[in-house]
Amino acid sequence: MSIFPQNFEQALITSNGLGSSELPLAKEYGWDFTNNTFLLIDGKSVLVTGRDAVKIWAWKALQTPKGVYKAYSLNFGNELESLMNQSLSNAAMSSEVERYLKEALLVNPYITGISNITLSIDGSKTSVDFTAETIYGEVTMSV
Repeated sequence: MSIFPQNFEQALITSNGLGSSELPLAKEYGWDFTNNTFLLIDGKSVLVTGRDAVKIWAWKALQTPKGVYKAYSLNFGNELESLMNQSLSNAAMSSEVERYLKEALLVNPYITGISNITLSIDGSKTSVDFTAETIYGEVTMSV
């Protein structure tokens, strides 16, 4: 049993040329970003589709270190944490963050590109704002 909704696994198969070239509608369980938990209505999980589903998938991928949890495939997650405590120039850090973002997110066939990456470094705190280009339109995200 997979943690991904059934159509995401099917999308991976079809995007690898093993099936139809048309992606099914993206679906994910709703996420309450404010409280960092599943979105519930009347105590029941909510299924979201399209751009919202892709945003949730991307957010989860950016919250999950790659290769740490056996519940996820080796392609899921990110390696941004490996940049911590490295003495890179701002330009080098920006370049590496962009590369790691793309490696983490472009495995999803619903995400077609990453743009408008803005890296903010304030002492030991680093934040990244960017736009994920999806087949459903653009999604602005912050990490």
